[in-house]
Amino acid sequence: MAAPALPGYSPGFKKPPALLRLKRKRLRSAETPLAAPGPAAPRRRPAAPRNPFCCGEPARPQLLESVCEDKLTTKAEPFERTDILPLIDDFHLPLAVPEVPSSPRHEFPADWSIKTRLLFMSSQPFTWAEHLKAQEEAQGFTQHCRATETNLPQSVQEPKLSTELRCAFQQSLVYWLHPSLPWLQLFPRIGADRKLAGKASPWSQDEALQQVLMSDWSVSFTSLYNLLKAKLCPYFYVCTYQFTVLFRAAGLAGSDVLTAVISPTTRGLREAMRNEGIEFSLPLLEESRTRKQKNSEMNLEMEAADGLEVGNTTEDGQEPAPSDDDDDDESFSWLEEMGVQDKVKKPDAISIKLRKEKHEVQMDHKPESLALVKGTNTFTLLNFLINCKSLVAVAGAQAGLPPTLLSPVAFRGGTMQTLKARSINAKARVHLAYEDIFSLEIIGPVMPHSLHALTMLLRSAQRGAFSAVLYTHEPTAVFNTDLHCASSAFNQETICKDLPACGLHTKTLDQLSQCPTLGKSSIRFLEMKDYAYTWKS
Repeated sequence: MAAPALPGYSPGFKKPPALLRLKRKRLRSAETPLAAPGPAAPRRRPAAPRNPFCCGEPARPQLLESVCEDKLTTKAEPFERTDILPLIDDFHLPLAVPEVPSSPRHEFPADWSIKTRLLFMSSQPFTWAEHLKAQEEAQGFTQHCRATETNLPQSVQEPKLSTELRCAFQQSLVYWLHPSLPWLQLFPRIGADRKLAGKASPWSQDEALQQVLMSDWSVSFTSLYNLLKAKLCPYFYVCTYQFTVLFRAAGLAGSDVLTAVISPTTRGLREAMRNEGIEFSLPLLEESRTRKQKNSEMNLEMEAADGLEVGNTTEDGQEPAPSDDDDDDESFSWLEEMGVQDKVKKPDAISIKLRKEKHEVQMDHKPESLALVKGTNTFTLLNFLINCKSLVAVAGAQAGLPPTLLSPVAFRGGTMQTLKARSINAKARVHLAYEDIFSLEIIGPVMPHSLHALTMLLRSAQRGAFSAVLYTHEPTAVFNTDLHCASSAFNQETICKDLPACGLHTKTLDQLSQCPTLGKSSIRFLEMKDYAYTWKS
């Protein structure tokens, strides 16, 4: 198509793509068949060069060439997003941090973050996960409530005909929620004001109704804590509009005591916890200080070894950053040596305190602000959260709405929910051929036990070969930090002997009992080949 006639431009000027199309058209018209009549050999299309005049980002590759068949399971509900291309594109795009183990392993590390979406991909169809019969669905719920452990063979020959597999699939999708308000999406809560805006919230201006909701919530929260303490619940989440708390039973994540981790925190929240007598630590902040101290000591040793004078300047001539643990009185000792200490005004106690807390304030709302509460202090934390006025928003779309409780097992006031699942069948162009792509999408909140249970099912149903893209609720990724909670006399067999009654599969429980190894990140991509895992975080 010719460009519009503009001053200074030739009316016959053509854009590069149009010029290429015209060139190809002339070549085709000039071709004459020389071979005998018969089916023509396939001719490779020349790759179109990138338009040098294009100023925007290059277009996303068109991976799908045909209309996809979208099948929903019997329990699935309509989704807001139904386009298939972003699903497949997201799967094929490379991930940012390719941290892949050097060798495949038979188990992937526990991931304590909450996933909002999983996308499983396989060369084998997921028809076994479609259209569960009413009896299979009911059996799956029953197996969940009775904590029935299903052990499938290494490979299921006919997955679609396996009632045991389909019931176990339904069982793996169950979770428990409080409060239950069907017209509101109660997870995630952090940053959810836009999604909740305009939704009916009759309690927002009714204090009496807010008190009823909070009273009911307190009963459910206490019920969950009691189950956790008795090791009848392995873990649960408290999701507020500002932060998330993960409570874990003794024996999980390599800890010999009951723990609670809070992230992100603010100086105000930490100060309120101190005022209530809650003992807690900031593991990532302490780790950072220890690392800086070790680096400083190492630098001093290197300078001494090289015969360099150890002074008050670094190698680049700049003053070193003052340590948070320095004694402020000693920092002014040089004034006394000069005899001018009376002529220089020293900072008062408030200024000194503010300077010491500067680093702590700067980490507010960041992963480094993670707070760890252990042992009996978790009960004090329970009472603190029940009575904390700032736990519930006073304005905005979440005003008066109690925090969301998420649990893998039933508790008082909890409502049984199921993750949404749908299978997607499509054809994608790979080189010059078309290949079937089968995928299974799971919509969250996907907790750690559900992720592991689903991978165990897919291991058998997909013959030990599948891939998965995992979408993380980012504020919870820091829960994968190793908190070093185990004492020197930690005996895992003694601590974990009562945990099998918590309702999780034995293999899932073994995975969640290990010390976290992912740090502040989480698993973004998981792949199984020949029954062995590799992953990226």
